Amino acid sequence: MSDANKGILLVEDNPDDAALTLRAFKRSHVVNPIDVARDGIEALDFPVVILTSSKEEQDLIAGYSLGANSYVRKPVDFAEFLEAVKVLGIYWLMMNQGPPDRSTP
Repeated sequence: MSDANKGILLVEDNPDDAALTLRAFKRSHVVNPIDVARDGIEALDFPVVILTSSKEEQDLIAGYSLGANSYVRKPVDFAEFLEAVKVLGIYWLMMNQGPPDRSTP
């Protein structure tokens, strides 16, 4: 699967924040398909990167204990948020090596 075909799952219960995040991805020239889940239940079947404004240690611990692959604190400033999305996109979609696809023989 090419990097541009790797999908992104955005889990966001706030429609305004979802729109803002999608805008940040677009402005960062991320062309990958993006699915939006409205809660964690919808996201359970995906590898997960938590992008959150929470600085609570219990949220960090809970995220990893529930199977998240990464936990990233998002900046409140929009310009810094754009940069964080850009860096995250480069890392997760281009540099990260996921496990081999075992669904094909």
